[in-house]
Amino acid sequence: MTDPEVLEHWYGPRGWSLAVCEVDLKVGGAFRFVVRRANGTEIGMRGVYREVAPPERFVHTQTFELEDFPGELLVTTDLVEDRGRTTMTSTILYPSPELRDGDIGPTEHGATESYAKLDEYLASIA
Repeated sequence: MTDPEVLEHWYGPRGWSLAVCEVDLKVGGAFRFVVRRANGTEIGMRGVYREVAPPERFVHTQTFELEDFPGELLVTTDLVEDRGRTTMTSTILYPSPELRDGDIGPTEHGATESYAKLDEYLASIA
């Protein structure tokens, strides 16, 4: 979830690649990702880690590098291992209900495809 060499295999929806992946994994450290579609379209995002407690919990801010995406998100990711299986819960706090409602579809689509790619990647290295 935080290693650039692993993230490049699964991060982003199908048809997109991870063109930039910078991670400074510490409280106050920053990250920046840029995903790129084959046609050259890019979407960047950046943030700062507020809590780093691997492997159980990560909290970070997140801002998309888009003109029409106002505000900063707060993302909390909790990972719980039980009998060899890990359950991940990611909670996103939006600055307004309107921003949340407008972003839910794209976020769900991107996350669903990314995590499917993660499943495939993990199966390929097992």
